[in-house]
Amino acid sequence: MRLAPPHRDFSVLIPARMASSRLPNKPLADIAGLPMVVRVAQRAMLSTAAQVVVAADDERIVAACAAHGVQALLTRQDHLSGSDRLAEACQLLGLSHEAVVVNVQGDEPLIEPALIDQVAQLLIDRPEASMSTAAHAISQLADFCNPNVVKVVTDARQMALYFSRAPIPWWRDGQSAPPSSDQGSTPFTELPSPPPLRHVGIYAYRAGFLAQFPLLPPAPIEQLESLEQLRALWHGHRIAVHTTEQAPGPGIDTPEDLQRVRTLLGA
Repeated sequence: MRLAPPHRDFSVLIPARMASSRLPNKPLADIAGLPMVVRVAQRAMLSTAAQVVVAADDERIVAACAAHGVQALLTRQDHLSGSDRLAEACQLLGLSHEAVVVNVQGDEPLIEPALIDQVAQLLIDRPEASMSTAAHAISQLADFCNPNVVKVVTDARQMALYFSRAPIPWWRDGQSAPPSSDQGSTPFTELPSPPPLRHVGIYAYRAGFLAQFPLLPPAPIEQLESLEQLRALWHGHRIAVHTTEQAPGPGIDTPEDLQRVRTLLGA
């Protein structure tokens, strides 16, 4: 009989808020008989985290979690971002500044537990980094050129150099025609080699950095790209990137996404 791996010294925090313009009351959306946020927490519990805690902005989320044996904290409703909510949760939990926290999004009911472990272990192994995250190789040209698909470029030590909605790195010699203003058009006919990396929205932080991050002034590049992680790079913090072999399961942003995941889990 093979023993389960020991818990690593990290916590999983799942920010969850009721307000969603595209999918109202999203954390409580039913997925095969369970609220979405409970599904996410149950997946996270399959990782080696020491604890999994939902950081909620509404008593109804806390109650739904309690009904299914999931630990949850009630946080303020006026947080501007998930990282702000996690910073408060770290304080409520009394985590030390060196504690490692993995931010699992509350709309990722198909998150791979192994990916949670890998992102946490990467930050544990890289003390020079304030954060870690994940990426995977892009296999479709349309994804490379899609501004809704965030790309990341790393250095030789797998530290992030930049995140962008633009196709980076820009393949200077791979253009078949000048860029067109037509929506959906691309000057490329194939992907560069090695393949570019798609950023996966899972993060590990040190709790001390999480407390500091909301106090950092927003960065111009962050505001231009609408990518919060660029604030960390702008202010000189390092972000380690784990490259995973497989693309993660789909997240849920719209009613169509919800139906797709319901179908997958129902099958």
